[in-house]
Amino acid sequence: MDIRIKNCNNIDEGLFSIKENFLNIKYAVNGTGKSTISKAILSFVNDRNNGTESLKELVPFKCIGSQGITPEVIGAEQIKSIKVFDENYIDEFIFQPDELLKGSFDIFIRDDQYEKGMKEIDCLVENIKKLLSEDKDIADLINDFVELSSSFGKSTKSGIHGSSNLSKAFKSGNKVINIPKGLETYKDYLQHENNYKWIKWQLDGKPYIDISENCPYCANDITDKKETIKQVSNVYDTKSIENLNKIVAVFQRLNQYFSDDTKKVIDTFIKNVDGYFDDHVNFLREVKDQIDRLNEKFLNAQNLGFISLKDVDKVIESLKGYCIDLNLFNHLKSECTQKKVDIVNALINSLLEKAGELQGSINKQKKLIEKLVKENSNEINGFLKNAGYQYNVNLIADEKGQYKLKLIHKDIKNEVRDVKTHLSFGERNAFSLMLFMYDSLKNKPDLIVLDDPISSFDKNKKYAIVDMLFRKEKCFKGKTVLLLTHDFEPIVDMVYHHTDKFPTPHAVFLENTHGKVIEKEILKSHIKTFIDINEENVNLGINNLNKLVYLRRLYEITNEKGFPYQLVSNVFHKRDIPTLKENDIVRPMTANEIKLGSDEINLKIGNFDYGDILKIVKDDSEMKRLYSLANNNYEKLHIFRIIFDDKKDVIDSDIIQKFINEAFHIENDYIYQLNPCSYQLVPQYVIDECDNYIDLYLTNAST
Repeated sequence: MDIRIKNCNNIDEGLFSIKENFLNIKYAVNGTGKSTISKAILSFVNDRNNGTESLKELVPFKCIGSQGITPEVIGAEQIKSIKVFDENYIDEFIFQPDELLKGSFDIFIRDDQYEKGMKEIDCLVENIKKLLSEDKDIADLINDFVELSSSFGKSTKSGIHGSSNLSKAFKSGNKVINIPKGLETYKDYLQHENNYKWIKWQLDGKPYIDISENCPYCANDITDKKETIKQVSNVYDTKSIENLNKIVAVFQRLNQYFSDDTKKVIDTFIKNVDGYFDDHVNFLREVKDQIDRLNEKFLNAQNLGFISLKDVDKVIESLKGYCIDLNLFNHLKSECTQKKVDIVNALINSLLEKAGELQGSINKQKKLIEKLVKENSNEINGFLKNAGYQYNVNLIADEKGQYKLKLIHKDIKNEVRDVKTHLSFGERNAFSLMLFMYDSLKNKPDLIVLDDPISSFDKNKKYAIVDMLFRKEKCFKGKTVLLLTHDFEPIVDMVYHHTDKFPTPHAVFLENTHGKVIEKEILKSHIKTFIDINEENVNLGINNLNKLVYLRRLYEITNEKGFPYQLVSNVFHKRDIPTLKENDIVRPMTANEIKLGSDEINLKIGNFDYGDILKIVKDDSEMKRLYSLANNNYEKLHIFRIIFDDKKDVIDSDIIQKFINEAFHIENDYIYQLNPCSYQLVPQYVIDECDNYIDLYLTNAST
């Protein structure tokens, strides 16, 4: 597919090809617009899927406010889904507080086979879960059990926590049923179902009661009633009464499930005038414990399934444990409770008839999960070992049976917490990239984008990561992948060295010239050693000065620093008399040394004369002409360097000097490269800077 991008950041227009079901490598120097390509396609897909307008945010600064100039992406309509590996992905999905990768259970465990196994088990227990969930009385009973139990607050030795709702409601007795003397006139309000609201209403008016002798609400004289009115707020508070109402209501709803004797004691408790005592507390603790145990029985029956049975060796014995013996719950032994218990027991007994089939399904599911855990863990740990990392991962199940990917260092047994703190920058990137791959394989997007993912790694780790991403059994092989990089090594590995190991990628070089981006294909034949490139360029039909540029680089890379190299270096430094440094002493080269050096240079380029070349390099007008005629940015950069060798004080641009140093370092660092005569490895913005200096200085110098 061909995608055209227009008016996005530093790309005015560019046509990019993406070969489907292939790895597409787009190699470019920094500043070309690699990330812009990624952002533009991602924004286009997201805008279409979500109705947003994020693509507009990529409008170039120079076009802000210009009418009719808007970012465009044309030709990406068939991309329905996309996943991009970049900093945003790392921040959102990687190194979560309780797992390495957000949704690791869905990514590594939950597949079609897992879902099929769970469905088999659910079908076997479907009847019991369905009937219990649809029984409104049981659902209400469970809710009331939970509410009553929670009213006791945190567990304490005394049985009822002092700050619990139960304590606040009853510690001073039930003042709703037992209205204190002198407040009988408020009985209808205090015993109304919304009594706590009335009390709040009373409390809200209290600050105004002493302003005058009249009621703050009705303005009638209340001189002889003030103390009675104030007593309401002294005896009652809104929260306690609200808690009391709720708890009494729960007790009343549960009344039918209590045994007769328990009903009587609870009735006495909730109507008590003076509050509760230790005997009350002990009794209520017994009731609570039985409520909690019976409630757990109901909930376990409701949630019966693989999670609850996965650690069981014998399902029959386990299922029998789900049956309820009401004789063990004396406080809850009533006809109503027995009916609900009978429902559960009957359903469990019916399930026991399918115990053999259920056992088989559970065992099969356990084996599947064990297989998935082992396979995924072994794959990831194999990569970590090959890359030299001292970590392992493991998929560990939580209490809900959700498997989460955890990080474990080889020197400790337990998982590593606060992963970001412990991992180095390189380790975080490696883990992130690996986890992104598994996430993408699970979600199967139409396009996978890797935005400069491996440039920060050393050579060994780079290869290990490339191997993991594009060669292993579970990898991006056969997927539509866009790899944007300023690192040439992956291309050398996959296109040149290891064509027998990797599927041949579709590799191109990106050039950005004043906003117009073009692609140039990279084939195996285009990848050469730096020595081969310079030898090839020395023999090109170009002027001798440019040939000398390549010859000097050839001498440098082969460490041939004899007379030929010295002559070339001297002429580039514009020395009238070539010199030679021996034992830290600089002396003029002899006539014989000059002849020997010149003869060897002549064998390489022909027609070399030190004096003739010296005249050219010292003639700024001629050098400016040669600069303008240079066929590529690499040659321009070297000619610029020669022109300003004796004028360095006029250059205040760190950009030019920094790039010259970095470019030469890369040449020496990479064995295999692209020919700078064919590929613009020196970015245009650097040459633009050089152009400015040449126009400014040489024009002024000539005038």
